[in-house]
Amino acid sequence: MDIWPTIETERKALTEDLAGLSDSQWSAGSWCDNWTVQDVVAHMTATAKITPPAFFVKLAGSGFSLTRLQAKDIATEKGDSPADTLARFQAILASRKRPPGPSETMLGEVIVHSQDIRGALGIQHEYPAEALIQVADFFQGSNLIIGTKRRIEGLSLRATDVTWSHGTGSEVSGPMLALVMAMTGRKEATSALSGEGVETLRSRP
Repeated sequence: MDIWPTIETERKALTEDLAGLSDSQWSAGSWCDNWTVQDVVAHMTATAKITPPAFFVKLAGSGFSLTRLQAKDIATEKGDSPADTLARFQAILASRKRPPGPSETMLGEVIVHSQDIRGALGIQHEYPAEALIQVADFFQGSNLIIGTKRRIEGLSLRATDVTWSHGTGSEVSGPMLALVMAMTGRKEATSALSGEGVETLRSRP
């Protein structure tokens, strides 16, 4: 699967949802800890502009703190208003730039962060099932930054709307999108899941 057309399509779909937001919705909290909706969009813009060499330069300039690097980039890409933030995001829709790491990270980026926004605001969107499965398969074996492998250890995950499962142990079942979001640490998504392993998943950072 060539992920870049899917990434561009999902970015375009998000811009359509963002275009109708009020100022209070832009400043609302997202499902991404401590970030507003506007912060998440600015972060997505910054990530789509960076290259591996630039990333390492910025990281060094931020005292090798990823949190500080992200905060600086968000402040830059927010601009002076939500309209500014949206315009900057619209300018990177077709970008294929990314930080160091596999290109699958960018598919995860657009799906998870788009849902960070939509989930918080109650906006419905149907993500491609194949893309959700690819993101779940990518994250389930990785502890890098997001820590999914540790979070789902000892749990049996099973999607109820597509054919996908992973792991053994206490079961966690539900829609594929909810599983992806819960796997990546979004506790809000666990309300759509069921099974004896849900509380364990919810309790893990």
